[in-house]
Amino acid sequence: MDEEIERKEPGIWTRLWAKTSARLCLLVIAAYTCAAIYGECVYRYYKAEDRTASYNMVNEKARYLPPVFCRSRTPVPPAEPGGKAPLYLLGSDNLGRDVFQRLIQGTRIAFHVGIMTSLIAIPLGVVLGCLGGYFGGKIDSVVVWLCATVASMPGLLFILAIAMVVGQGLLGVYLGIGLTTWVSVCRNVRGEVIKHRSRAYVQAAHVLGYSDARIMFRHILPNVTHIILVAFSIRFPSSVATEVFISFLGIGVQGEPSWGIMINNARLRLWQGVWWEMTFVTLAIFLLVLVFNHLADELRDLLDPALR
Repeated sequence: MDEEIERKEPGIWTRLWAKTSARLCLLVIAAYTCAAIYGECVYRYYKAEDRTASYNMVNEKARYLPPVFCRSRTPVPPAEPGGKAPLYLLGSDNLGRDVFQRLIQGTRIAFHVGIMTSLIAIPLGVVLGCLGGYFGGKIDSVVVWLCATVASMPGLLFILAIAMVVGQGLLGVYLGIGLTTWVSVCRNVRGEVIKHRSRAYVQAAHVLGYSDARIMFRHILPNVTHIILVAFSIRFPSSVATEVFISFLGIGVQGEPSWGIMINNARLRLWQGVWWEMTFVTLAIFLLVLVFNHLADELRDLLDPALR
């Protein structure tokens, strides 16, 4: 007699890794993550030593150096007498600072912004969406009114206003972006919860006497996890792009090489033929946004039950 062999369906990450394009996106994100962690270690080291960081060190003798693959083998003078001359792998800026090191620090700041704003916006949107979709009635009306009110405000102006009130720095960026980008998450979660609250497993949980909080967060919420994952993969690059624009306007992080600050500085020297700083920063932003958006599409295809 033939035995029936039950094959367990592969997990989400196994199916995602099986796709070549998704695997490439994950590898690129891992490289960005490693660069951000390295940048954080360098930042913490110099902060603990109370010294000027190497990426902020001015070297007037090495201004406007092109990338290493575009220049001759002429030795680069060190920033300090007796010090070690940096490599300037991607060239130097108008103050002789290493573009490559500053690009890594920009990656650190971008990951700070992407993660912290997502930790503010996504939980806020999920909680409000669950409450409005599950209870309905007046609670749902309040949630819908909040979504409509926040969505009707000019997002960038609201972010700038919060950043100006809190003060220049990353805290204002975190709060400004996080408190203005939860609406889409709330609306998507609310729609899914409305769909799930009338299903049999929710009715069975009511019969068993489970509390509303347990039904929402232990039974319904796991079934809308795909929305949260996709929302994070979309919110992350969007928050990074918003921070770049805010820093470009001079309201974001100060004293640290954010990508927006680097673009703002580099645009003034394009007419002089100094192309490398603008080029490499733009490529870094473009690649990060591209891989996160493509990964969001792949996750949606794998996690959304309607597309299976």
